[in-house]
Amino acid sequence: MMKTTLIKMFAATLVLGAASLPAAAQELKIGYVNSERVLRDSAPAKAAQSKLETEFGKRDRELNDQAGKLKAAADKLDKDAPTLSEAERTRRQRELVEQDRDLQRKRREFQEDLNQRKNEELASVVERANRVIKQIFDQEKYDLILQEVVFAGPRVDITEKVIKGLNGAAPGK
Repeated sequence: MMKTTLIKMFAATLVLGAASLPAAAQELKIGYVNSERVLRDSAPAKAAQSKLETEFGKRDRELNDQAGKLKAAADKLDKDAPTLSEAERTRRQRELVEQDRDLQRKRREFQEDLNQRKNEELASVVERANRVIKQIFDQEKYDLILQEVVFAGPRVDITEKVIKGLNGAAPGK
């Protein structure tokens, strides 16, 4: 008997709670930010990308030049191989292997350096974007702002406001 009464009370509570959900859901203000778009389209993100290209462009070109020279040397060895002595061919092959190993090491170091700097620059942009998102959250009285979602309609997408905020315009506008 007591168990039945508890179940009925629980069911009544669920029904009352469910009845109040539509009213609460209507008052809930949710926003969505497409982080990928912010990190691609905002002025600070573009400036960071430009800065990285300036900082690493020369080194990238040098590595590509070195790769081109190595390929040309390998092609020349293939072409000259029939006329070379065994000792000369072996010596050149060793040189090419050493040069290739050196180039691969330099490429790995370059990629590690580039990734580290990219992460530093992106962290700075993300930090600024989060401040803009917080400002929008506070000013426009959002209950929830999400960044990773499967689907979001245009009504809740505030990405453009965040980008404008990052670009220097007032985010609330």
